[in-house]
Amino acid sequence: MSALAKNYNRRKISFNYGKGSFLYSTNGKKYLDFVQGIAVNSLGHANPYLVKAINKQSKKLWHVSNAFIIPEGEKLAQKLTKKTFSDFIIFQNSGAEATEAAIKVARRYFFSIGQPKKNIILCVKNSFHGRTLATIYASGSKKMTEGFAPKVDGFDHFEFGNHKSLKKKITNRTAAIMVETVMGEGGIKVIPDWCLKELRKICNKKNILLILDEVQCGIGRSGNFFAFENSKIKPDIVPIAKGIGGGFPLGAVLMNRKVASGMVPGTHGSTFGGNPLAMSVGNAVLDQIFKKTFLYNVKKLSKHFHSELNKIKKDFPKIIKEVRGVGLLIGLQLYNDQTKFIQKLMDNKLLTIRAAENVIRILPPLNVKKKEIDIAIKIIRKVCLSQK
Repeated sequence: MSALAKNYNRRKISFNYGKGSFLYSTNGKKYLDFVQGIAVNSLGHANPYLVKAINKQSKKLWHVSNAFIIPEGEKLAQKLTKKTFSDFIIFQNSGAEATEAAIKVARRYFFSIGQPKKNIILCVKNSFHGRTLATIYASGSKKMTEGFAPKVDGFDHFEFGNHKSLKKKITNRTAAIMVETVMGEGGIKVIPDWCLKELRKICNKKNILLILDEVQCGIGRSGNFFAFENSKIKPDIVPIAKGIGGGFPLGAVLMNRKVASGMVPGTHGSTFGGNPLAMSVGNAVLDQIFKKTFLYNVKKLSKHFHSELNKIKKDFPKIIKEVRGVGLLIGLQLYNDQTKFIQKLMDNKLLTIRAAENVIRILPPLNVKKKEIDIAIKIIRKVCLSQK
């Protein structure tokens, strides 16, 4: 009997090892893994470049307090600020930590300029920003907050895509709007570029901050380094995690110079955040993602994947309702509950995971091969045929 708490509904399978896009189970079976730790293993399992980086750093220094300068962290911060909108970085260990820190940064900024009552964060109803006490209330989901009273105040919510609803919620106490650029857990719902531009305009007009949560959709998964890039806007704060560590626990908050001014010594900290081992892995991940053709290949392969999935949708219009997503963050929305479909995919050695609105999430590594995508397409088509 397992001594682990029952807070996960685990599938009855475990794995010995992984390599690239594949996992190998303890009973000797090979699976095409298009979950990849839920968009975490951006370069696949046991990527040789990351293994080399971990081995090299592990022989030198694992952990040192943030009371001292950490060169590996300085290097990673420079890489991120050079390639993005940001001027300053705070390193964390996970996505939930990063989004919670983003909330703190927004509130602390207004406190620092003499507006401490400006502290309400507006979020999309039934979004997902993590599972800490603050972030579950930021998400506004009754299911996620049930049993965790008293309520954490300081959040209000609006309906996805409803700018009229959003504008009505803004008051003189509103500090920021926080949205996922692509809603992952919520069903792979992409915020259109025009909508992001409008959000930026609203924030500018009302003197509030824009926080874009790119924990799941960032770090190249959309085909751009950030999913918001095509909109040409600049957010004030962006929490990231998952893909930046390539499987190693790592998160960060990216921010512009204005909001960073409120974060003085003692305002935030993390014992393990920014440790040399994590920083070395993050540097190695970015070395790969920032290669000249890497993101071009993500776009090219995702175009092929989306095209083939839409062909399946056309052939099985009573099974597949919509192909959603951007880049290699893909959602297959079914007309019926997706549980049995996901199990049948697994029976055929393809691993996927659920999202809201009957959506099957498909999250291959960013360096997936075309032939591996074609294997997945063949399996999905086969399962659709079995459903007729």
